[in-house]
Amino acid sequence: MAMAETTTGPVMGRLKEGVLLFAGIPYAAPPVDGLRFRAALPHPAWTDVRPALKFGAAAPQVATGGLTDGAPARWNEDCLTLNITTPALDTGHRPVLVWIHGGGYRTGQGAIPWYNGARFAANGDIVVVSINYRLGALGFTDLSRFGEQYASSGVNGILDQITALTWVRDNITHFGGDPKKVTIAGESAGGFAVSTLLGCPCAQGLFRAAIAQSGAAHHTLPAEAGEKVADRFLDVLGVNDAIGIDAIDVGAILKAQQTVSDELEGPAGALTKLGVAVSAFYPVVGNEILPQSPLTAIQSGMGAEIPLLIGSNRHETTLWGYGEVDDPKLDRMVANFGAGKTLAVYRSQRPRATPQDLMIALTTDHMFRIPAIRLVEAREPHGAKSWMYWFCWESRAFGGTLKATHALEIPFAFDNLDRGGVEVFLGEGPAPQTVADDMHRAWTGFIRDGDPGWAPYASQSRTTMRFAEPSELIDDPDGLERAAWEGIR
Repeated sequence: MAMAETTTGPVMGRLKEGVLLFAGIPYAAPPVDGLRFRAALPHPAWTDVRPALKFGAAAPQVATGGLTDGAPARWNEDCLTLNITTPALDTGHRPVLVWIHGGGYRTGQGAIPWYNGARFAANGDIVVVSINYRLGALGFTDLSRFGEQYASSGVNGILDQITALTWVRDNITHFGGDPKKVTIAGESAGGFAVSTLLGCPCAQGLFRAAIAQSGAAHHTLPAEAGEKVADRFLDVLGVNDAIGIDAIDVGAILKAQQTVSDELEGPAGALTKLGVAVSAFYPVVGNEILPQSPLTAIQSGMGAEIPLLIGSNRHETTLWGYGEVDDPKLDRMVANFGAGKTLAVYRSQRPRATPQDLMIALTTDHMFRIPAIRLVEAREPHGAKSWMYWFCWESRAFGGTLKATHALEIPFAFDNLDRGGVEVFLGEGPAPQTVADDMHRAWTGFIRDGDPGWAPYASQSRTTMRFAEPSELIDDPDGLERAAWEGIR
């Protein structure tokens, strides 16, 4: 056992895998008892030593049944906790990694085994923090019309992350870390969050570097869309104010969240008709936390002093798939975002590709690769340093259909190929440890020194690290296809 002080009281952790783990430390008061849709408040202090031996509950959520979300999470509205893995409780002033989990802003938690930071701590002398934050309707419903106390309700999930980063700033020295050496990182919605924080005024100064895996700065809702989501959410619940929602069982809120998502998302949904191609419960722009879209802020130079490591996987959207795809279905999908000419380029570059292959390539680039490139190139005029990667190692699972799918790179970056559930994604055969070594070394170097080990991205060459067997640097991968997206949102 090991004890550390915090600003709210002492906590007791334990030795695990040769490093120290402190789990389930509250960084804010539970958002309950009238605080459900309000900004997080400080947690009350305690005097006795508080056990930090078990992970805290996840935020309320509904499992989707997918490969990365197959089992129901143990959740509770009392969810604002974080976990710390550290080599030692000393004055080592170590670099710090703060990991923000993915899950579409609807599912996930910091306790997932893939996010175990023991290898970063043991091999890189890095302190690793993973956090929980409010999800779905509880974290991203804009109820600001009901009073100043709800001003942050459309972005409370992001504000929770900022609150956790503030806690890290004020406490991480007690765990052997340096608050001036914090790198934020995340994948999927965690990558969206990292990019959002990069363009968020009140998050500036809380981190010195950022890693966005399969997530860029496009995934927010304009105020008009946020209002439409909130209106329909209230209608489904049958209430007309925030106090009414506070009194409703959280299970009913999750059901209403799903109903609203089903109605408003997709090709025929109201959000698509507003020109919004994201989910209903995403961070809402137009408030004190996000006064403008993060991409607009980044285009104006915000966060330019922050080194950024960003990238995507080659076949992201195989994870959820699109069922049987023929040419008419492909044409309809492409028409939804006005990319008919883009499809023609993909067809010319991939003459043997099936409609299914083209669907995966187009949606992967539209949702992940192109937004990452646009984020990097928005930073370039301000002298910002950014590094681009492309994960291309192909899974052998399910007859090879997953290929380099969404989320597959996470255990490689953490050097966690031996963790539970990873083998399902890898498939049978020898572990691709050399690829994990390459990625883990790059991530460790970036967290420690702000440099993953190759040249920064520049639009003249578009140098990108391709992680595969073997890993190699390439310039402007699939360049003709990349250029075919110019002028298309």
